[in-house]
Amino acid sequence: MTNLSHKETEKNLYYQMLFRFLIGLAGIATFAISMPGNNNAYHLASLTLVTTLYIIFAHFLVKLTKKEKRAPIASLLSLTDAFLLGVLVGFLGTDILSILLFFIALQFNASINGGTNVIVRNNLVAGLGFALLCLLYPPQWSMDANLTTSLAILIALGFYVCIYGLNAFNEGQTLHEQINDLKKQKVQLKLKNYHISKYLSPTLRKAISSGKDVKLETQRKQLTVFFSDIKGFSELSEEMEADALTKLLNSYLTEMSEIALKHGGTIDKFIGDAIMVFFGDPSTKGPKADCVAAVSMAIAMKKHMKELQQQWLNQGIQKPLEIRMGINTGFCTVGNFGTENRLDYTLLGTEVNLASRLESAAEPGEILISHESYSLVKDLIMCRDKGEIQVKGYQQPVRVYSVEDMRKNLGKDQTYFEHLTNGFSFYMDLDRVRNYDKDKILESLISAAKQLKNKNIF
Repeated sequence: MTNLSHKETEKNLYYQMLFRFLIGLAGIATFAISMPGNNNAYHLASLTLVTTLYIIFAHFLVKLTKKEKRAPIASLLSLTDAFLLGVLVGFLGTDILSILLFFIALQFNASINGGTNVIVRNNLVAGLGFALLCLLYPPQWSMDANLTTSLAILIALGFYVCIYGLNAFNEGQTLHEQINDLKKQKVQLKLKNYHISKYLSPTLRKAISSGKDVKLETQRKQLTVFFSDIKGFSELSEEMEADALTKLLNSYLTEMSEIALKHGGTIDKFIGDAIMVFFGDPSTKGPKADCVAAVSMAIAMKKHMKELQQQWLNQGIQKPLEIRMGINTGFCTVGNFGTENRLDYTLLGTEVNLASRLESAAEPGEILISHESYSLVKDLIMCRDKGEIQVKGYQQPVRVYSVEDMRKNLGKDQTYFEHLTNGFSFYMDLDRVRNYDKDKILESLISAAKQLKNKNIF
């Protein structure tokens, strides 16, 4: 019982006090009923005095003990109650039914105040008290079942069971209300987590949800860093209304974020129309696989921009917007930066700066990668060597490569086609063309080809 909480200990002490009071009264009443007459007045007075003094003593012992130290007192009083009950049964020397009811009361009290261990322990102690009394004062028992003699203990046991049942019902109601409150809190917590999760990538949410302690700590890791921005967005922001511009930007960031998450990237931040993504933390598949995922993501973003350009054209944005992208691979410092109260999960280092510089140096619609990234993806991705360029902040020229496409998409199995010139814009991704749209697309292409062939163009 020493391992019980304060609340459980207080509840056990309450039931012990109730049990002690009711059994004491039942014992006195049973003795008075079973042994009437002046000859037993002394024994009745002695029993009443001892019982009353013990109940008062136990009550004040509990009250004068600090709450955090009441568990051992509760255990000791439980054993004392059992011992005295054994002595009382031996002293009464009454009929078998009364003895059985006293025994049942002991089992019920022990079961609700500690379970099997307490039942076994209290029965052993009660047996010891009973045996000791029998040695000193051999009782005279009757094997007959006398309901009148057993009436006191029967009433006491009934009161005890009813009070326990009423308290159990009230506790059940309270517990039911608490469960409903917890369910409501759980729903509210899920809703809050849902809103908070919008500011975090799935990989980062998973790392935090795993239960790891969030500390001010960083580590060095080989990562692949990606930057992109929209060429001409600043000029467009001067021409469009704020609401329309916000809707366009949010749509663009949503589409690109989905592509980034699909490829396993960790979205670091949005800076206006710019996006920063890195691969290799919190989880990594290895430097090569992380780099391939980053470049594959960039290619997917570049292709998806064709669809967005068509959507924007239908919205009245005639000037096509293009994105510039830069990718670099190297060792960076990644982790939680900030203070104990406000953390920012990000990465720092010269390799991060180089990725940003490559994005600035890229042409509209181009993916520019460093030699370190190229060496990891060259067997899977076709890149064009652009030689060395001078990058701001670096004394030595940097060798760069322009990404064309995945090698598997080129040649006779090419599934991606595009061409853009004055008066003509063509983009097709066969991997995304649905079977039931193929015939319509062929009809449109054939019709357009006939018109182009028959048209006299000056």
